[in-house]
Amino acid sequence: MQEMNKIKEVAENVAKEAGEYVLKHMGRLKEVSHKSGINDLVTDVDKGSEKIIISRIKNEFPEHSILAEESGEEDAGSVFRWVIDPLDGTTNYTHSFPFFCVSIGVLYGKKVIAGVVYDPSRDELFTAIDGSGAFLNGMPIKVSGAQAVKDSLIATGFAYNIQTKKENVSYFGRMLQHAQAVRRAGSAALDLCYVACGIFDGFWEMGLHPWDTAAGQLMVTEAGGKVTNMSGEMFDIFQNSVVATNASIHSEVIELLK
Repeated sequence: MQEMNKIKEVAENVAKEAGEYVLKHMGRLKEVSHKSGINDLVTDVDKGSEKIIISRIKNEFPEHSILAEESGEEDAGSVFRWVIDPLDGTTNYTHSFPFFCVSIGVLYGKKVIAGVVYDPSRDELFTAIDGSGAFLNGMPIKVSGAQAVKDSLIATGFAYNIQTKKENVSYFGRMLQHAQAVRRAGSAALDLCYVACGIFDGFWEMGLHPWDTAAGQLMVTEAGGKVTNMSGEMFDIFQNSVVATNASIHSEVIELLK
């Protein structure tokens, strides 16, 4: 329990520190480059944020393993592994569109035991500990009470891979016909947090990575929601598709995505 409290404290503090760094440098980018395609961006700020996070983790937990979006994996042989997205929503960030965040999840073996997502634009800190609930700036959060997709605000995201993106266009069109509305804001980690706090009633996306979902999916389940893959099976952060809902509309959303 003492180590869990320290992990939570370090994750919260470094997420805020990295988030403040990200916000401070918005509009002052020195380097923007492409990774897998024209819309898969990385900036000097992504890299700077990641260095801040990794440095703090290594200082506090030198024996822990790390999986980070930009620098990859450092396997220390530990049962603890930190999964880091130093700037989720990079394209938004490069255009000063204020929907981006820092996301940190902590695994014990294959199980996510802690998650922190910090939105510096709104100074909103989402936190969750396995079995202890989900919180926004220290206040408990819970999923919405929507009972049907027709009454729901649903979110999605589009993968960098063009074939996956094309496939999701058909899902997007189908969901538009059934949901109250569909949104595409551009940060999977924040989308999941918005499901957790009841802003979105559901969210789906394909082509994701562990750092996109590790923290956010724990927020949803700890807030009373449900998270699976797109087939409705148990979710694993190392899978590339996710469906997260308030639980009440989950089976309906899965049916619409078949």
